[in-house]
Amino acid sequence: MKPLRIVFMGTPEFAVGILDAIVKENKHEIVGVITAADKPAGRGQKIKYSAVKEYALEQNLKLLQPTNLKDEAFLAELKALNANLHIVVAFRMLPKVVWAMPELGTFNLHASLLPNYRGAAPINWAIINGETKTGVTTFFIDDKIDTGAMILSKEIEISETENAGVLHDRLMVLGCDAVLETLTIISNGEVTTTIQQDSDDIKTAYKLDRDNCKIDFTKNVTEIYNLIRGLSPYPAAWCNLKDGEQEWSVKIYDTKLEISEHNEKIGAVISTKKEMKIAVEGGFIQVLSIQFPGKKKMLIHELLNGMTFSEQAYVF
Repeated sequence: MKPLRIVFMGTPEFAVGILDAIVKENKHEIVGVITAADKPAGRGQKIKYSAVKEYALEQNLKLLQPTNLKDEAFLAELKALNANLHIVVAFRMLPKVVWAMPELGTFNLHASLLPNYRGAAPINWAIINGETKTGVTTFFIDDKIDTGAMILSKEIEISETENAGVLHDRLMVLGCDAVLETLTIISNGEVTTTIQQDSDDIKTAYKLDRDNCKIDFTKNVTEIYNLIRGLSPYPAAWCNLKDGEQEWSVKIYDTKLEISEHNEKIGAVISTKKEMKIAVEGGFIQVLSIQFPGKKKMLIHELLNGMTFSEQAYVF
């Protein structure tokens, strides 16, 4: 069994779960942690640490926050750590000078069953596209995004009602198992890899933006339902809500699916004092939680306690 000296690279909460699992297993040495530079965030533009930085500080781990991964001073500091393996979880694309540096290579944990859902938002797109299963994959990094030789993968089922937040947490647990197993394989010198096979039907995990997070109410009820749960709780699906002269851009977080035939106009908002639903092709989207501009996320009954909608209200 070869002792591993690991440099871990990551930024969000998902990466913290993996790093914590490696630390707690206490079989290998974390000689350094690399994370994103501090950024101002929120209305007050206060400096915000990444989740990985906060964890590294708590654990007294050596921390690097380069703004340029090709900077000579950073590369010298990285080389001085004398790592023989790099691990990447939800970080950014690495230059070859970084991923090729350690003797045993650099492997990445990706939250999909590669080669499907390469890219920035694999958890979200698996739900948006109505997949019934997903998983995690470890692979050695090469010079393209998420295309390297695969070490192992683990599969998990997606329920018909869970959102991206719930799936994220389940995949983080699965990812911990995958990374620890990968470390054992590498440490024992038992690595065998599988080359990813490209094909025309591979699905991509495109970066999420305002355009692809907007709800298209001309789609069928299941597609709309999957989009909303695939974007909940972050970044959240949105649409415009209009009632008479008033119009709002709202975020919709939680819904129920109601498949039924109806004669309502597509996009019509049907509400009572306790319930709000939207007529779409093939049924209704029952809204359970919503956020108006400048307001906090609200359960729908809280909203309807102080707000009513006319029969002409609609979304688009």
